[in-house]
Amino acid sequence: MNNDIDFNTIDELGMINAQIADLTAKADLIKDAMKEIATRPGAGNTFEGAIFKATVVEQNRKNVDYKKLLADLGVDEATIAAYTSVSAVFAVKVTSR
Repeated sequence: MNNDIDFNTIDELGMINAQIADLTAKADLIKDAMKEIATRPGAGNTFEGAIFKATVVEQNRKNVDYKKLLADLGVDEATIAAYTSVSAVFAVKVTSR
């Protein structure tokens, strides 16, 4: 166990993460309601409050199934490995005790 950071700091991080999760859930509910209203026939996509304005924007996203594409093209694992880079990624996971 690493004790270079005091326990209060870790607890503060956990509490902040919990607040963010709660606020994100509330924001998602509001956004979902706005999207549902904006996609009704003839409905507008802009919502105005006293301070802020929100706009619902539709975008089309394309996803390529590269795994299937490479398999269909007959690309072997060695070739894929030659074009693959690996980098370290660090994350902090906070859980309750």
